[in-house]
Amino acid sequence: MKLFKAFALAFNMLTIIPFFKVHDFYKGINGYSAAFYPLIGFLLGTFLWLTHSLFAGVIPPTHLTVIIFGLWVLLTGALHIDGFSDTVDGLFVSRENSLDIMKDSHVGGMGMTFTFVFLLLKVSSLITFDAYYLLPVILMLSRLNAVVAIYFYDYVSSGVGALLKEELHLKQLFFAVVFSFIVAYLFSFTVGFFTALLLLFFIARFFTKRLDGLSGDIYGFIIEVTELFLLNLIIFGASA
Repeated sequence: MKLFKAFALAFNMLTIIPFFKVHDFYKGINGYSAAFYPLIGFLLGTFLWLTHSLFAGVIPPTHLTVIIFGLWVLLTGALHIDGFSDTVDGLFVSRENSLDIMKDSHVGGMGMTFTFVFLLLKVSSLITFDAYYLLPVILMLSRLNAVVAIYFYDYVSSGVGALLKEELHLKQLFFAVVFSFIVAYLFSFTVGFFTALLLLFFIARFFTKRLDGLSGDIYGFIIEVTELFLLNLIIFGASA
């Protein structure tokens, strides 16, 4: 029951698909919930891949790509995009005011501009991209990066992230990492596994120097940047 509730909570956290109704962060399930993040990413990516496979040849390629991109954003409730935008806003103020700006529900001019450019790059990458069978792995590895970030780096804000940080233990991290590595290996994309973790190291190092730790918005930033990076890694021929 604990594992089911943890999975359901992770599903509700990372998607807007109304399959489960677990929205409470019961003590003892939050670490397990984070461990399921890569699996949720894999399931989302699989849905996108199957949708593309189903309609390829029926819908014009570019239009189908935009539909897949739209589903990618909508199924996650734009949660990670919001984190990306807030994080960018926090980069254009003083270090002391960064966290307050990131917590503000309003989007600043820089956050809006950079988010627009980022989404443009992402949809352009997806149009160029042709290895749709790797979407499950890309979405899985981006969420693995969030789990690794939660475990290894200090949390400097309040809210859900603090609970995840408190309850995520080594055995749960181990499950997430091993599951992700095995899947990446089966899809012949171990280079993506290691590249994603290396990218996380540089992003986390930057923000820990600036803010002495990470926040929920930065987790979203990490997920989004990892996805874009891996898309382009594959586009430039590193899928073996």
